[in-house]
Amino acid sequence: MRGQSHVVGIVLLLGITTVALGGLTTVVGGIIDGQTATADERRVANALDSEFRPVEQTGSNRVRVRFSEGRVTTVDRELRVLNASGVRREVEIGGLVYKSGANRVSLVGGAIARGAPGRAWLVRGPPMTVTRDNETLLVGVVTLGARGVTVGGSGGVTARLRTNVTHDRTALPRADYRIAMETATPDALGRRLRERGLATTERDIDGDGVPSVVASVEGQQELQLVYHRTNTEVNGG
Repeated sequence: MRGQSHVVGIVLLLGITTVALGGLTTVVGGIIDGQTATADERRVANALDSEFRPVEQTGSNRVRVRFSEGRVTTVDRELRVLNASGVRREVEIGGLVYKSGANRVSLVGGAIARGAPGRAWLVRGPPMTVTRDNETLLVGVVTLGARGVTVGGSGGVTARLRTNVTHDRTALPRADYRIAMETATPDALGRRLRERGLATTERDIDGDGVPSVVASVEGQQELQLVYHRTNTEVNGG
């Protein structure tokens, strides 16, 4: 009986050890997957920040965005110029979103955000500001051009962006302007614009479920719109 008890005890101990090791493997695997996903998020954001700079570039350029798994998708986004009469101008600016589980990076209107909606922060802010004398509102309108494209998978993916950047400028006379930019991360965008002296509110203007951050300055300003058209093509491989 004593010998049988020892055998049973050893079997139980081995079973407990196996379960413990299995649980540890699961935990370690989860940690590694999380670290890989975070590294991918950082890598995508850094690539876009360093290589996709249409405000400073002119002509053709190529951007390679590499990640272990996930997908890069183009999204519909709009920028609107509002005044007391309503929508003065409406521009389809588009956007690019990388997602892998809870990890996310977005490029909209020249701004780059990391993190999911509600807890995102900006890696790079939009080209939008007001002069110190409060006389001129400067708005860079960065348009993507690509629509309806998804590149993704696992085991190592490269999304290739081919851009051809052109610039144009339009000045509008003094008025009470408001600039509304659609984004799925309005908290992050709103914080950055308030740091630049702009008041912000949040509003879903067209009812599509994507809110716009509406930025304004007290009083009337001249509006300088600088269009940075990237004419981007997005491909995989």
